[in-house]
Amino acid sequence: MKNSGRCPKCGSEQIARIPDNGRYANGNNIYLKSAVILADRIPLIKYICCECGYAEEWVESRGDLAKIEDKFGN
Repeated sequence: MKNSGRCPKCGSEQIARIPDNGRYANGNNIYLKSAVILADRIPLIKYICCECGYAEEWVESRGDLAKIEDKFGN
């Protein structure tokens, strides 16, 4: 949905992007150290289909993707 602007389940183009907005203790985040160290978190941006409710989460920053690979990659 992020790239196509279309829901893969129902085909709708009514997609909402829910930004992180700095909600450090809220939502789904990937923590690189501990949940207590809020500066070391990577936000997951949500894309939701407003027709069927299908949702996806994306890491949008290439720098954050590199941090995830360094910490959790093979």
